[in-house]
Amino acid sequence: MINKVRDFVVENNLIQNNDKVLVALSGGPDSVCLLSILYKLKDYFNIEIGAAHVNHMLRGDEAVKDEEYAKSICYKLGVKFFSKRVDINKISKDMGISHELAGREERYRFFEDISKANGYNKIAIAHNANDQAETIIMNMMRGSGIEGLCGIRSKRDGGIIRPILCLSRNEIEEYCNYYDLNPRIDSTNLENIYRRNKVRLDIIPYMKDNFNKDIIETLNRMANLLQIDNDFIEKECNNSYKKYCKESKKNLVIAKDAFFIEKAILTRVIKKSFVEFSGKHTNFEMKHIYEVISLANNSTNKKINLPHGIIAENVYGDIYLKYKEENKSEENEIILNKENINNKEVQYGEYNISFTVISNKNNIEFSNNVLIKYFDYDKIKEKLIIRKRKNGDKMTPLGMKGSKKIKDIFMDLKIPVEKRDTVPILCFDNEVAWIVEHKVSDRFKITKETKNIIKITFARKG
Repeated sequence: MINKVRDFVVENNLIQNNDKVLVALSGGPDSVCLLSILYKLKDYFNIEIGAAHVNHMLRGDEAVKDEEYAKSICYKLGVKFFSKRVDINKISKDMGISHELAGREERYRFFEDISKANGYNKIAIAHNANDQAETIIMNMMRGSGIEGLCGIRSKRDGGIIRPILCLSRNEIEEYCNYYDLNPRIDSTNLENIYRRNKVRLDIIPYMKDNFNKDIIETLNRMANLLQIDNDFIEKECNNSYKKYCKESKKNLVIAKDAFFIEKAILTRVIKKSFVEFSGKHTNFEMKHIYEVISLANNSTNKKINLPHGIIAENVYGDIYLKYKEENKSEENEIILNKENINNKEVQYGEYNISFTVISNKNNIEFSNNVLIKYFDYDKIKEKLIIRKRKNGDKMTPLGMKGSKKIKDIFMDLKIPVEKRDTVPILCFDNEVAWIVEHKVSDRFKITKETKNIIKITFARKG
């Protein structure tokens, strides 16, 4: 079995020369077997080993004896030992989650803390072939796709490795008996109270007796085959994500063209978008993915709610992911007197704005900068106003005769709805003169009759 683990580690590239490996040591058969085998292989791989134990404080004296046993076996081997006691019952109640989930999160947090503080670059977890089979069955009952049917990976991000995933529970027990290791037995593993225990104690034995005595090996073989296929699909997904998705601090945009690719890739691109934007892996379900696909086929400006306070919006076929609180701009309007405007500077939103009155239009070098515009100063009666759009706003765009609603101009320019309130509107008296960066009014253009000109510059801060 030692050679079997060695070959599995090499085949899956789990350990490299000079690695520092922290073993998650509960004191049970799986983790004790893992520690023992890695200890016997430490010279072969030229690695340093440590062990970490978390006492969940759920089983009273039994849990204390588990901790003492884990400490003693490390002492005998000369392996560094780290331990921590955590009141999982309290954490579970405070966070409103199960003991299993609370325990898992606390364990991994402790392992990561110890690794960072002591230079361990790998964390070895004692999942075995039976754990793999149980996980696959549980995922199947939840209606999982191919990714869930891949089960447990031999390694994952963060330096997590599973060197004995190739061993069955029977092999582990035989190993512990042969070397007289006397591991601790968690009595709750023998009780039919948890979902996983029911799969372990009821479903798998039934499948063995009635369908396939080698069901553990069969499910592990299936997982290995599916992992190969899944890796290929994931590679295609990552390529499509880079091609069709654009991230920023405020939103993530899935381009409309993404919704024409194969659905097997598209669904993963959308799921990846959820995770990349939110930084969270939980609570996103297939129904949310299909809602986004349906949204892409809907009319523009339609929105749906997603987990973690995210909304998805159709903006001319592109799908924008953003947080609800980022939709509105609350800028107040600025009113300036025409007579005092020359060389004036003000701030509005993300802009610094300056005004210059010019008497000789022949000395002007007009700019192509969309943030710099020139207007007929004498057509302004009393005041200049800077504000966001209002219902009913209209203007006559340069070169046109009739007026047009600002709302329709925004739609023609395909400005996303959530950005429309952030676009400054410059008014002369009560008329819109400039939709900043986009359109100017024909009403205030410079002509042959113009005597005085006002130059207005919007410059973004920073």
